[in-house]
Amino acid sequence: MGRLQGRAAVITGAASGIGRAASGIFAGEGASVVCVDKAEAVAETARAITEAGGKAVAMGGDAADEAFVKSYVQRAVSEFGGLDVVWANAGISGGYVPMAEQTPEHWAEVLRVNLIGHFLALKHAAPVMVAKGKGSIIMTASVAGIRSGAGGMPYSASKAGVISLVQTSANELYGTGVRVNAICPGLIETGMTRGVYEAARARGSQDKIGQLNPLTRGGEPHEIANMGLFLASDEASYVNGQFIAVDGGLSSSHPVVRRRR
Repeated sequence: MGRLQGRAAVITGAASGIGRAASGIFAGEGASVVCVDKAEAVAETARAITEAGGKAVAMGGDAADEAFVKSYVQRAVSEFGGLDVVWANAGISGGYVPMAEQTPEHWAEVLRVNLIGHFLALKHAAPVMVAKGKGSIIMTASVAGIRSGAGGMPYSASKAGVISLVQTSANELYGTGVRVNAICPGLIETGMTRGVYEAARARGSQDKIGQLNPLTRGGEPHEIANMGLFLASDEASYVNGQFIAVDGGLSSSHPVVRRRR
């Protein structure tokens, strides 16, 4: 306990899934958390933390709107006295749309939320951290950003962009003490993947969820949140500019035909 004691954190996409799990885990380790999301349920995340004895406030807004990003950074500073951790987690899937039916507008929206929103978190959080000589910026990428087969084209491109953003910004912040890393989740049961899970359960094939990875199961939000906790903590003090897959081993292999035992 107390791995983030006395620190202030912002987590976007905190109304559900990975963001909600991370908010609770960070608060449980001593962090004061600004929970950010467009969905009204973000208030429930903050309320659950305060009812458990932790410190949290909720902010509703678009995590890819620059004025709002500035405001959540300022809220952390004014409410909790600083900013030590930002987890840019908010994102959209964009759905699976055939290439011939994709439009520039569709691409622009996916990139705006998934990539530009992360850049804005970096842009406005980094100066506060640089002034302290220390900080951790975490971004949610995806195994879809590593190689094909885990998402639609705009989504995959946006997550590949997040990986590149992490690598380039870690070097842009050379010598400042601020670390930037990405987490690449595999198949995790969240609002974004609810349709996949519900369809499998309706077919009676839920036991096949995650069958392509060596652990042969899907993941849970807290399993991603715990990686975020590590990256936010001093235990990851020498981890910088990395993208870390948390996917049950899915991205460790090229497609193969499995032989029956």
